[in-house]
Amino acid sequence: MWEKKQESEEIKAILGKGAEFTGKLIFEGSVRIDGDFQGEISGQGSLIVGEGAMVKATIAVKSLYVSGEVQGTVKAKEKVHIHSTGKFSGDINTPVFVMEEGAFFEGKSHMNEQDQRKILDAQGDK
Repeated sequence: MWEKKQESEEIKAILGKGAEFTGKLIFEGSVRIDGDFQGEISGQGSLIVGEGAMVKATIAVKSLYVSGEVQGTVKAKEKVHIHSTGKFSGDINTPVFVMEEGAFFEGKSHMNEQDQRKILDAQGDK
């Protein structure tokens, strides 16, 4: 599960449950949102949207993990993973798209085959 993978990546910031933020978020590393966020998100690492969170944003990150709700447009360089409790409405552009049973997705998804091969080849080298 994503929590195991995220243990090795340091979480740089957390927007906790009950907190609300409107604006622009730029980060490196990993960021977790458990509250409500509206605006733009740009990062060189992973964005984790926790269960119960609501994100309405234009998102450009390395990886996105959704357990809460996301509405907007996403461009992920490596992967988008919607967990069984996750809901996504909008457009996704990513080389790897994972949806668990029970997840909700409404929108369009775009996958670049060349980027997908690069990611899979890099994983095979490990």
